[in-house]
Amino acid sequence: MLETAVNRSVTFGQTEMTPSFRMDLRKYNQKEYEKFVKVNTVNDWSQVSWKNIGKPYEVTSFSKEKTEWEKEHGEMLPVHTSWTMFNKSFHEWFTKDVPAEMDAKKRDFFYSLKSFKPSEIKAALGDYARIHLWNYAHRIQDGIWDPRGKRALFEGLDVLKPRILFLGAAEGYEAMQLSAMYPGGEVVLVDYDPFCRDERFGEFPDSYPFLGRNPSTGGDKVYYKNDFNISYVVDDIRNLPFGHEFDIVLSVGLLEHFPDSMKAEVVEWHRKFLKPGGYIVMTTPRAQLRSKLYYEIMADVMNHTYRELMTLEQMGLYLYENGLDIMKHGYIKVHNGIVAKAK
Repeated sequence: MLETAVNRSVTFGQTEMTPSFRMDLRKYNQKEYEKFVKVNTVNDWSQVSWKNIGKPYEVTSFSKEKTEWEKEHGEMLPVHTSWTMFNKSFHEWFTKDVPAEMDAKKRDFFYSLKSFKPSEIKAALGDYARIHLWNYAHRIQDGIWDPRGKRALFEGLDVLKPRILFLGAAEGYEAMQLSAMYPGGEVVLVDYDPFCRDERFGEFPDSYPFLGRNPSTGGDKVYYKNDFNISYVVDDIRNLPFGHEFDIVLSVGLLEHFPDSMKAEVVEWHRKFLKPGGYIVMTTPRAQLRSKLYYEIMADVMNHTYRELMTLEQMGLYLYENGLDIMKHGYIKVHNGIVAKAK
């Protein structure tokens, strides 16, 4: 990411598109709230059944990197390797100067037309479409980080200076947003790809502003990456030595990467580290047409491993059937969001 894109002279209510991302310190009003989170659409989860809601949509378009590796080696791409490929590919898009890249891809496309070679034209057109889609999703809509939507989901937790555990943390964005809203605690980020610690988190811009709470005044305060007490553990989640010691256990885009045979285990990864009365916060990509198109067009960037798109009801039923009480659930732009407790 472009560290020079944002400085610390930000003001409450401000939003600005930088060359690589949007920063947003606006609050939602009550009218906007429904745009970002529609909470509690299911009154009784015991009445929801798989027969009525169906199973998640499985994404079957994969990256060229994955398919070429499997063709060369004659076997399925190992899970760990798939994640290292994905993290590197995804991070490269976060670091782009998007306006400059859009201009370059436009020039490349028009130049390809002179070749009269369909393969070159198709490749150039695909590159042009992807950068425009990334610009829309990440800079215009801010659908990946979505600070207002996630603050709406995260609000109302009964915690003070919480210990927060983020499973599959990547750059750790959501844990930093939680720590701004509930300051003074500790964040432990976990990912088994060291690239996430060294590059995705390591290169996350120090000047990106997180809107949170000032515990001294009860008003608003802007926090930055270096204001948080963060440690980063590189390990498989199944090897973590922690007990029931965290106030919040968080995952973002984790559950949908595992088939049904492993869903219960994934839910248990969250519960096993939770204090009594603590909160589990999870999000997954929504099963909607624009998400399906996104993962189709961005397959080379996004699709290195198993992936599902879920409805909110599907996500919630997985959690309910595996021993969680759902306290809050809703839609956040392109994601489902749920706050739950262990039964």
